[in-house]
Amino acid sequence: MSIALLLLVAMFCNAQMANPVKFSVKMKTGTTAEAEIVFSGKIESGWHVYSTNLGSDGPIEASFHVDKKDGVELVGKLTPRGHEISQMDNMFGMKLRFFEHSVQFVQKVKFTKPAYTIKGYLEFGACNDEMCMPPTNVDFNYKGKSPAVDGDAAKEADATEADALAAGAVDPSAAAANADSLAAANGSADSSTVAAPQLDSAEAQKLWTPVIKELAKYDKPVSNSLIYIFLAGIVGGFLALFTPCVWPIIPMTVSFFLKRNKERKKAIREAVTYGVSIVVIYVALGLVVSLLFGASALNALSTNAIFNILFCLLLVVFAASFFGAFEITLPSSWSNKIDQKSDETSGVLSIFLMAFTLSLVSFSCTGPIIGFLLVAVASEGSIVAPTVGMLGFAIALAVPFALFAMFPTLLKSAPKSGGWMNVLKVVLGFIELAFALKFLSVADLAYGWHILDRETFLALWIAIFSLLGLYLLGIFNFPHDDENRRTNVPQFFLALISLAFAFYMVPGLWGAPLKAVSAFAPPMNTQDFNLYKNEVHPRFKDFEAGMAAARLEGKPVMVDFTGFGCVNCRKMEAAVWTDAKVADMLNNKYVLISLYVDDKTPLPQQMTVKDTDGSERTLRTVGDKWSYLQRHKFGSNTQPMYILLDNEGMPLTGSRSYDEDINEYMKFLQTGLDNYNK
Repeated sequence: MSIALLLLVAMFCNAQMANPVKFSVKMKTGTTAEAEIVFSGKIESGWHVYSTNLGSDGPIEASFHVDKKDGVELVGKLTPRGHEISQMDNMFGMKLRFFEHSVQFVQKVKFTKPAYTIKGYLEFGACNDEMCMPPTNVDFNYKGKSPAVDGDAAKEADATEADALAAGAVDPSAAAANADSLAAANGSADSSTVAAPQLDSAEAQKLWTPVIKELAKYDKPVSNSLIYIFLAGIVGGFLALFTPCVWPIIPMTVSFFLKRNKERKKAIREAVTYGVSIVVIYVALGLVVSLLFGASALNALSTNAIFNILFCLLLVVFAASFFGAFEITLPSSWSNKIDQKSDETSGVLSIFLMAFTLSLVSFSCTGPIIGFLLVAVASEGSIVAPTVGMLGFAIALAVPFALFAMFPTLLKSAPKSGGWMNVLKVVLGFIELAFALKFLSVADLAYGWHILDRETFLALWIAIFSLLGLYLLGIFNFPHDDENRRTNVPQFFLALISLAFAFYMVPGLWGAPLKAVSAFAPPMNTQDFNLYKNEVHPRFKDFEAGMAAARLEGKPVMVDFTGFGCVNCRKMEAAVWTDAKVADMLNNKYVLISLYVDDKTPLPQQMTVKDTDGSERTLRTVGDKWSYLQRHKFGSNTQPMYILLDNEGMPLTGSRSYDEDINEYMKFLQTGLDNYNK
């Protein structure tokens, strides 16, 4: 497949509410004084819920919290149940434990009085490979008569209650401490700056007005990525057309149709039917892939470490085939049987079987391209993506057959078969070998092997594209090349481009951003030796304070909904925010506000609000507040999420999520700035 496939595919993640994990809670009691509070969760495919006791430096762990309890005591800690997966995470530098598909968390309790009351919540974190949920609570509230009372626990509870009454039930400094900690969190991120400006209550309340409809106006209903996949499929089809397995068949097929029918109109009609049959066959292949796997399974495959290793090996095999090591062919008996059937039948069925024979005969050249196309579109996680890609591929492959049948004289001006076709196969082999490393990189990051860090990846790409340039210049040959192969003018310019691209990547070995390959290379934080330092830090971690500062300075705002445990947030900061142009925009053209949805700083006073689904929710921490702001005002609950606002809190363009395409990120920032200046 061509570079165009991965260079063109770019995807905006529109703001939307996600609910990938559904928990139910139940208190299991018996005839004893012990009971269990059981939280049972169902997890959508592609998502995972983190386990307990991961440490403060990790993502959001599952934890049990009590707001009120009487007549009941906790026994031990929250315990996970289910198939726990443990993997090394390169971003956090630690092993993370999590669950997929389903999980249970159990908290044991003991009753100390004949009647009991316990109220609290389970907090958990969930992520997939592109985004994370904010810390999410599962509330519970149980009260009733105890089936039995534990005598020892009752005595201990009475003693603890007596001590609390003697010492005073409320610490008079607690409220002040909470207020001070909140003020510290809400102020500027840089202690050297002046005190954060403040808005009055009416202005602050206005900033919380929902703008979900306004954001929707900017969002495009049809994913651009499907258009790009279709165009990339067309590019792949044209490349397959010029391979030695397909191109020589064109004049043979056109001649067959013209000889089969003396009437030119009938010959043209049958040739068009032949082209349509080719489209039907390849689109059917895309539909089969979609129906067998589905959108969620395709997305899971694209981010699964084991399958990425298999994809890498598959592309290496395809590359070796294009280099001439062996031929990938289907059993000859298949094509012979189909060809025999086409001779025995007549009409449309005969033509369809001929098209099927073409698909089988040309598989050694089209197979690697089709395989690469289907593997690449899996990352879209869309059930229609494989079908759209195959539609573009089939149209590009079928149109020339029908076109030459309509105008046979065009065959005289068409280039003849020759050594240039094998050169094209070898070039495709180099490209597939280069992109095999991309899939290996995903597995390497997942397992924390550190065998393909950024500089290693770039060194291999430099070697691959340098060798491609030398091959095009005729420095060396492969088995199927002509012995006296000479470099022509088109090959010379392609060699120049390939060698220039290799030289362009050399500074990346010392940490240069390399915007052209940032979407393919491993994150910047995997670079061991990095001379490039250009970090971006938020000016504010409070929404109202940041908006007030932006109003005074006359600048637009970028609100960054993030989290301390958000892996993809760190990836964006490492791979995109370190770019010099992006850093300049964020530091000088915008007021950057980062709102951490997992900030555990307690609010001075808990708040009860109506959530977007109509249910009541208690906001206990600063993170709860920012998570509610994201849902209430912007209609989204996943991180990272980037919103550009004017000084009245209205969106300047659509939202943006996880996407390491620096050029698209710059367009996003520039569009917001242009709309603000208008």
